[in-house]
Amino acid sequence: MPFFKSGLTKWDGFLQLSDGADSLFSDEFRLHLFGAEIPYPFPHQMAFASGCMEILLPILLALGLGTRLAALGLLGMTAIIQLTVPDGWANFHLIWAASALALLAYGAGPISLDAMIGRLWNKKTRPFPLHPKREKRALAS
Repeated sequence: MPFFKSGLTKWDGFLQLSDGADSLFSDEFRLHLFGAEIPYPFPHQMAFASGCMEILLPILLALGLGTRLAALGLLGMTAIIQLTVPDGWANFHLIWAASALALLAYGAGPISLDAMIGRLWNKKTRPFPLHPKREKRALAS
């Protein structure tokens, strides 16, 4: 939820990026690379992309739709945030990264939309299910 709440602050209206978000990426935020502070490349586009992803990806995670892809996106955002605010790794970034890695590894779970779509897909691709005993043998080999 921290990404979603942050994303809400970046917008003044539908696809209307706030001036504050734009000035953060153009004036305040810097990438800390190799001991230097480098300004963000394309700050307006980065602010827009950040605002969109901070709204979209948490919604996808909450629905369990495209979970692994959404978790990968949030892991990438966490890495960029770590490069922007290097002092936050112990309190925030490490927890966010670990959560995203767990979702990447294990997926959303059995009650997610991903799982429901997977069950529907399996029914459509196998119109005549095998006998349960034969199916176990087929899966084992």
